[in-house]
Amino acid sequence: MGMSDTKTSSALPQAFPHTRWSLVVSARQQPSPESAAALEAVCCAYWYPLYAYVRRCGQPPHDAQDITQEFFRLLLEKRWLESADRAKGRLRTFLVTALKRFMAKEWRRLSAQRRGGGTIHLPMNTAFAESRYAADPGAQVAADAVFDRQWALTLLELAVDRLSAEFKTAGKAGEFSVLKSFLTVSHAAIDYTSAAARLGVSEGAARVAVHRLRKRFRELYRKEISQTLPDKADLDAEMRHLANALAQL
Repeated sequence: MGMSDTKTSSALPQAFPHTRWSLVVSARQQPSPESAAALEAVCCAYWYPLYAYVRRCGQPPHDAQDITQEFFRLLLEKRWLESADRAKGRLRTFLVTALKRFMAKEWRRLSAQRRGGGTIHLPMNTAFAESRYAADPGAQVAADAVFDRQWALTLLELAVDRLSAEFKTAGKAGEFSVLKSFLTVSHAAIDYTSAAARLGVSEGAARVAVHRLRKRFRELYRKEISQTLPDKADLDAEMRHLANALAQL
């Protein structure tokens, strides 16, 4: 489809918009600039877990890129999104199931024409994706496990991105740059003395700041997950599933 590697993002979290089922619903409507924009937002948020799935299925990087982009294009052109119903299932399940069907039934037939006529050009960077894929210690497990792991990481990145935006809006971007490293360490490993020194506050104030940061991050992560689920789905069960996916190294 003539996708250019020059259309890239310098860092993954900034490339991921806040995507939810409402965007999928919008993309299901009659093709229009609005529905195309909604679909592109879905694609930009979730392309990498699907790309990683295709790579783990044995496709080389360039073909994986073409397959992923062509899949998203056909979501709109073939109106596959009409079968996407938030009341019936998880967004991650819908997307990976649709991708499997596409790879089994559509890709070989379309491969000869896959570089022409595409209307959606995602900011996918094969070199960046490959470096991430190669660095992932879970990339040697089954394709479905790779997809679930990368889906979980995507949602974590979305939550971090939202948290960063909140701090920036509050005029506390500097504070976030100091505190963000404490999101990924165990509670016992947090060096409050160092945090206090870097923030220029007392150790007690640093403890409060770290506690609030981690609490807000958990809230945002839960919200990101909930936005990909049916309205009455078991959020805690989905969180356990994603935690298990992250643990599969």
